[in-house]
Amino acid sequence: MKLRHALSITAATAALLPVAVAVAPASQAAPASELPSCYDVSNGQHENNALVGRSFGIPDSIALGTHWTTYTATLTNSSAKELKSFELSANLGSYVYNEGERDLSPYGDLQYWDTSQRAWKALRQTDGRARGAVPGPKTLKPRESVHVQLRFRVGKDLPLDHPYDAFTNLTGTFVDRYRDTDCTVHGEAGGTFYPREA
Repeated sequence: MKLRHALSITAATAALLPVAVAVAPASQAAPASELPSCYDVSNGQHENNALVGRSFGIPDSIALGTHWTTYTATLTNSSAKELKSFELSANLGSYVYNEGERDLSPYGDLQYWDTSQRAWKALRQTDGRARGAVPGPKTLKPRESVHVQLRFRVGKDLPLDHPYDAFTNLTGTFVDRYRDTDCTVHGEAGGTFYPREA
């Protein structure tokens, strides 16, 4: 069972270099959070052909504990138009398919590298899940890319009483238009992994 929403997933063991997140002027379009998804308003007919994602550094499995796994995620605008109201977020979790299974997100930690403050910043929502917004450009021009360095770990307190189809990813969301309706589209860069005992 692999991550079904990722556009492109690549794992590599090469050393990761620090990367920068570009800064761009604010978009004039409506905030993406206030709009429906283009997939919903088009009854599944709208396809994302703009954002292409890739990632490097996510292994097939990780040992539970305090060790961090660092990876780089890149989203590229492959279209001929500028993407407006561009927003970034990152997520660590697992798919839940059956009753009794749990999401590993509350047992994990997820951080992004803040290039301006040269420090790792935690992503954690009030519900305890390891995810949140990541600073980035508000628009993405044609052929322009955004790079984010992320790291994650999963604690030893995660019960291994069932298999986990776990994932971590960077998501880019932008405002598009479908049949005279403003709506949002997203693309992802990340990968799947399986937690194991150390």
